[in-house]
Amino acid sequence: MNPEAVAEHREYLLRIAYRLLGSLDDAEEVVQEAALRAARPTTDVIREPRAWLTRIVTNLALDRLRSAPARREQYVGPWLPEPRVGDPWSPMSEDPGDEVARSEEVSLALLTVLESLSPAERAVFVLHEAFALPLAEVAAVVGRTEAATRQLAVRARQHVDDERPRFDPDPSERARVVASFEAACVTGDLEALASVLDEGVLLRADGGGVVKALARPMAGRARVVATLGRTLAGLDDVTVDRRTVNGEPGLVVHHAGGVAVVALVVDGGRITQVDIVANPDKLRRVSRVKANRRPGSRSGGGCD
Repeated sequence: MNPEAVAEHREYLLRIAYRLLGSLDDAEEVVQEAALRAARPTTDVIREPRAWLTRIVTNLALDRLRSAPARREQYVGPWLPEPRVGDPWSPMSEDPGDEVARSEEVSLALLTVLESLSPAERAVFVLHEAFALPLAEVAAVVGRTEAATRQLAVRARQHVDDERPRFDPDPSERARVVASFEAACVTGDLEALASVLDEGVLLRADGGGVVKALARPMAGRARVVATLGRTLAGLDDVTVDRRTVNGEPGLVVHHAGGVAVVALVVDGGRITQVDIVANPDKLRRVSRVKANRRPGSRSGGGCD
């Protein structure tokens, strides 16, 4: 296959692989392996390069997904997907172009829901629901009959619909609430922090055993406020960047001990879920931009 064909579809393939694997590193490795396979001499006639590459990338990703449970059993604490950190955002700068960019992303919360699907269900859901591939084409990719693929699609869609968190439909409202959360973290105002959290808010933190984080998810406003308050009080040189996280307003927190990415789910004007990725192995791509420094910080923290 012509190398230009692989380059043409690279971003599309990366989006598929990332949604399947929840890891940017793994996604890039899978797409690179697909490119190497595409470069091998073949007598086959490839009439639709994108469809052929989609099949290769999906099957390579499925191989990794099938081995994931064994790897996750050795993981310390909650496992969260690797976040995609994007451009800075402002509550006052929502425009139609932002919505287009968000449509190509998938929230960290939804990626975590996809983790609970079987590898086959996840592949069918991603290809059919997220990328709108016809079921017949998806069946060919995953090596199932169309009837079996339809059953997988129904089960996957039902599970995701049942488990996915609800987001406030107003982008400006989501941005406003996240900005309030940021201000409360920066100032250390726990009352203000509590005011933007839902009564049943869920907190998850992924340190991967490399940095200190929660051993298990935590629920409840009072417990979450107390935990975040203690964490903030123990961090030095705190700066907070407003960055999109998987297409939604989020925060990147730098401190003396490292960096953490905060993804938030906003519904009904309150934060219902806080996901914090602090495992440095998942944050190598995260850079510092102009940030909001916490008053009184010494040199290096945030809500991790």
